[in-house]
Amino acid sequence: MLRVLIVDDEPLAHEVVITYLNECQDLELAGQCYSGAEALAFVKENPVDLIMLDIEMPVLTGFDFLSMLPQKPQVVITSAYQEYALEGFNMDVTDYLLKPFRFDRFMQAIDKVKQRRLQTQPQATETGSQNDGQTIFIKVDRKQVQVNLAEISCFEAYGNYVKVWRNNRALLTPKTLTSFEQSLPGKQFVRVHKSAIVNYRMIDYIEGDTLKLTDGKEVAIGKQFKKNLMRE
Repeated sequence: MLRVLIVDDEPLAHEVVITYLNECQDLELAGQCYSGAEALAFVKENPVDLIMLDIEMPVLTGFDFLSMLPQKPQVVITSAYQEYALEGFNMDVTDYLLKPFRFDRFMQAIDKVKQRRLQTQPQATETGSQNDGQTIFIKVDRKQVQVNLAEISCFEAYGNYVKVWRNNRALLTPKTLTSFEQSLPGKQFVRVHKSAIVNYRMIDYIEGDTLKLTDGKEVAIGKQFKKNLMRE
């Protein structure tokens, strides 16, 4: 069950989302807030899985609200203004709905939320391992590409994006390196630089401040991250 919070200063926008929520058995209305300040107080006291968030609100904009959240649940922007889309994805929102949006478009956003939720949950195999055979969904353009973690050699920061290296090819996704670090299995992936996370099992050798992966890619090692490589 996904607990959904609506944050919008327009009552009609609440009615539309609630109508759509009522059509879905696995979605639950957690609360309704009409300002960013009200929403900040709400999330401190109540568990929320998803925030349906407007951008243009008085006092605190939707982006102001997001920047003040200590821990951010998934967010779907609902706005009448298309020009905020790029900034929204740079803040790692799951989707961006342009008002007025239909039920089918709403459900596409919910599907993305569910896929993203799955990728952060450990999946055990028949042998009990949480790493082997685990997959994640990676947003590439408008697609959610499913990738086996065992095939990924490196996550590399690239501006406001991350390059996910697999089979000597990179998938470019609008997500932060830190958000990947928080969801990846720690026994399999290790942060070696402020701009790189590598698959520990794909390290060929380490030489000085550089490591080489089995796919031939070389990655710099940051001084403060060297201790991450010292495993028993």
